[in-house]
Amino acid sequence: MTEKLFDSELKVMDVLWREGDCTAKHISDVLKEEVGWNMNTTYTLIKRCIGKGAILRSEPNFMCHALIQKEEVQEAETNELINKIYDGCEDKLFAALLGRKKLSAKQIEQLKQIIGDLE
Repeated sequence: MTEKLFDSELKVMDVLWREGDCTAKHISDVLKEEVGWNMNTTYTLIKRCIGKGAILRSEPNFMCHALIQKEEVQEAETNELINKIYDGCEDKLFAALLGRKKLSAKQIEQLKQIIGDLE
């Protein structure tokens, strides 16, 4: 993966992941609506993502294309969480997640299916 992306940069990437290739102006318009950022803030974050190799810029119209997939970032972030907080043990993370709330019968069945697929 590219350099680690910060939460603000992930907001820019999320627009691209949801909507596909689009102009920087469109990303700016979406983020103005969703989080209240002005155009300069959004363009600065887009340029940071370009510098980190997460976005490819093309012309005309400052078109942006995601060079990394959401799943790639999710995996890297999950691995970082497991290593930093759960001593590198996936089972500790899994136990912590399961202990947070009461699961429905449907959710329990889905988890059993996931575990069965891994065996």
